Amino acid sequence: MTFSFGMLGAALVMGIAALGSAIGIGIAGQGAIGAWKRCYLNNKPAPFILTVFAGAPLTQTIYGFLLMQSMVKSEQNPGFLLGLGLASGLAMAFSAIAQGKAGAAGSDALGETGKGFAQYIMVVGLCETVALFAMVFSMIVC
Repeated sequence: MTFSFGMLGAALVMGIAALGSAIGIGIAGQGAIGAWKRCYLNNKPAPFILTVFAGAPLTQTIYGFLLMQSMVKSEQNPGFLLGLGLASGLAMAFSAIAQGKAGAAGSDALGETGKGFAQYIMVVGLCETVALFAMVFSMIVC
């Protein structure tokens, strides 16, 4: 097997997206745990639905994997694939990090008030849309 910048780009899109997911999950998870703690301290029920916020950034890893699969099969210029992998991976990573921050804020607000889940998850979904666009548009040019 020989070295290829195209294959490096395919690996990078997956790896960078997964790093963003890990960071985003860490941020959102901290928010959920903090909200649960406050619920327990106030003898309020701890909403299990906060796990949705904590786990939401995981999907960017899936998007990175799907794009990686398309890139591996691509006949595009290897330099182009390297650039595409870096740019798309970073877009997905930053989307996951923003999603983690929105999820942490949503967990805090929902844990405190018990209200507003639909509004909070919409903001989390908006962050998700960036990663979806990066994946789909990259697959189109790939």
